[in-house]
Amino acid sequence: MLEKRIDAAVGNRKAEIVLKNATFVNVFTGELQKGDIALDGGKIVGFGDYEGVKEYDLTGKIAVPGLIDAHVHVESSQLSPEEYAKIILPRGTTTIIADPHEITNVCGIAGAKYISDACANTPLEAKVMLPSCVPATGFETSGAVLTGADTEKYIREGFIHGLGEFMNYPGVIYKDKEALKKLEAALAAGKVIDGHAPDTSGKGLNGYISAGIRTDHECTSQEEALEKISKGMYVHLREGSATRNVAENCKAVNAANLRRFIFCTDDRHAADLKANGHLDNALRVAVAAGMDPVWAVIAATLNSAECYRLYGKGAIAPGYDADIAVFDDLKDFNCSMTFKAGELVAKDGKSLFATGEKFLPEAVKNTVHVGKVSADDFKIALKGKKANVIHILKGGVVTKKVVREVESKDGDVVLEGTDLCKLAVVERHHGTGNIGLGLVEGYGLHGGALAITIAHDSHNVIVLGDSGEAMAKAVEEIKRIGGGMVAVKGDQVYSLPLDIAGLMSSLSAEEYIARSEEMLETAYSMGVSHDYEAFMSLSFLALLVIPELKLSDKGLFDVTKFALCGIDAE
Repeated sequence: MLEKRIDAAVGNRKAEIVLKNATFVNVFTGELQKGDIALDGGKIVGFGDYEGVKEYDLTGKIAVPGLIDAHVHVESSQLSPEEYAKIILPRGTTTIIADPHEITNVCGIAGAKYISDACANTPLEAKVMLPSCVPATGFETSGAVLTGADTEKYIREGFIHGLGEFMNYPGVIYKDKEALKKLEAALAAGKVIDGHAPDTSGKGLNGYISAGIRTDHECTSQEEALEKISKGMYVHLREGSATRNVAENCKAVNAANLRRFIFCTDDRHAADLKANGHLDNALRVAVAAGMDPVWAVIAATLNSAECYRLYGKGAIAPGYDADIAVFDDLKDFNCSMTFKAGELVAKDGKSLFATGEKFLPEAVKNTVHVGKVSADDFKIALKGKKANVIHILKGGVVTKKVVREVESKDGDVVLEGTDLCKLAVVERHHGTGNIGLGLVEGYGLHGGALAITIAHDSHNVIVLGDSGEAMAKAVEEIKRIGGGMVAVKGDQVYSLPLDIAGLMSSLSAEEYIARSEEMLETAYSMGVSHDYEAFMSLSFLALLVIPELKLSDKGLFDVTKFALCGIDAE
C-alpha cells in the first residue's frame, strides 16, 4: 500500500482520483493555491500536475479540508446518526467530535456506544467523547450515573476518544473528589478533556484549566474568549440552533490568536440543518461578520484537528486523509462535492451512500417510565404572594431569576391575565414520581400545554402549560407514544414520537422534519413567541449548568448559588 501511494505521489502511475484544476486553501500558509490534487488509497498523495484513473474538474471551485465539527451532540438533531450523516456530509463536514451525553444520561454507556456504532454505518467519522457529567449535577434524576470509577473503566475503551465537556465547573474549582477522579482518569489515559465554563474567569478559570481542561464553547463575549485563549484554551465559535455566538466572537480573532479558535454546532436540530446547514452555515456567518474566509477555514479544519489530536486530518497536503469539501466560493460556502477517505460521498446537496437498515439496539428503546399523573400534580401552592420566576432571555439558553407577585386561589396560582405559565419536570427513568414545579414568563403560550422528553441534560419529561389539566394530558400522551414531543391545544392532542431514547427519531430526515415543523406551527398557533424555537428552547429550561434559574425533577435550581431554591420569594 505504501509503495503504491509513493508511486502515485511521484507520478510513476496514475492516482486513483485527481481533482483537476483545483484552487484550494493551504491551511499551512494561509493562501489560496492552484494545482491538481491527487488522491490514492484514502490519502492525499500530492498537489501539482497529476493524472488520475478518475478525474473531477474543479475549475471555478475551491477545495478545503473536510470540515470538523469540534463539539456536537448528534442527539440534538433529533435524527438517527444515519440520517444525521446524510444531511451534514453534503454540507462538507466529514468528521465530528461527538459528545453523547444526552443519550448517555438516558441509557448509560450503551447510549454512547450506540452513537459510535450507528455513525460507523456511514462515511461520517465520529470521534466519541465519554460524557463527564452523567448526571450534570446531583440535583436531578438521570437514567444513568457515570462515576469516577466508571470513567476509569470506560475512558480507555477503543471507541472513546476523550472526556466530554466538564460542565461541573464548580466541582472542579472546589475539588470535588468524584470530579477530580474523572479528570485524573482522562489525564492518565492521555485523553483530550473538553470544557464548559460559562462566565468563569480570573483565578477560578486558572484552577479549571489547571485540571487539564483544554477547550470551552460557552463564551458569550469577545472579552471572555480572549481571556480563555490567553490562558491556553481553544475556544469554540459556536453556531447552534438555540445558541449562536459566531458573529460576536469571531471579531476577537486576529493573526496572533487565530490558531486557538475552532468551530462547532453543539446543538442543532434537523429542520435547521436542512434549511440552513451545518458548519457551512457557521462559516457563512463568520465571513459575513468580517472574518477572513481563509482564517475561518483554518479554524474549522486544521485547528480542530490539532486540538483533538486527529493526526492526518485538517489539511490538503501529502500524507493527509483524503477528506475534502469542494465549495463554489468562500462566501456562500455552497458545497458541491464531499470526499471522505478518497471516496465521493456527496454531490450537489445529495448523499451518495447507503446505510442499510438503521441500527436500533434494545438499549435505546422503551425509555419512558412514568406513573399516572393528574391535574392536581401540577398545582403550585404559594405561601405568600411572591414567587421566584424563570425569565427567558432571547436568543440563547440563559435565564434570569426574577421575583413576581402572583395571586393564588384554591391552593393553586392564578395565571389568567398574566404572562406566566406553569413549568414542570416529571422524572421518567425510574418511576420515582418526582415532579419539580416552577413558573416561566415570556413564553407566550395560552390554551394548552407543550411537553417533550428532551430536557437537558437528564432528559426527564418537561412540560409547559397554562392549566394542570392540559399538562397532565400532555404527559399521558408522552407515555403513550414512548417519548417524543406533544402539544395539547384545547381538546386536541398532537404528538411526534422520538423512539430512540426519547431523544431521536428513526424516521427519515424528510419525514421527521415535515412532522416536527407541523408540531412547531401548532405551538406557535398557541401564542408561543417566535423569539424561541418552541420545543428546543423549552428543553433547555432544565439545564442546571447554565445561569440563572432552571428546573429539575427535584425543584427550582439557582445556578449562581448552585443549589435548589424554593418557589416562594421574600
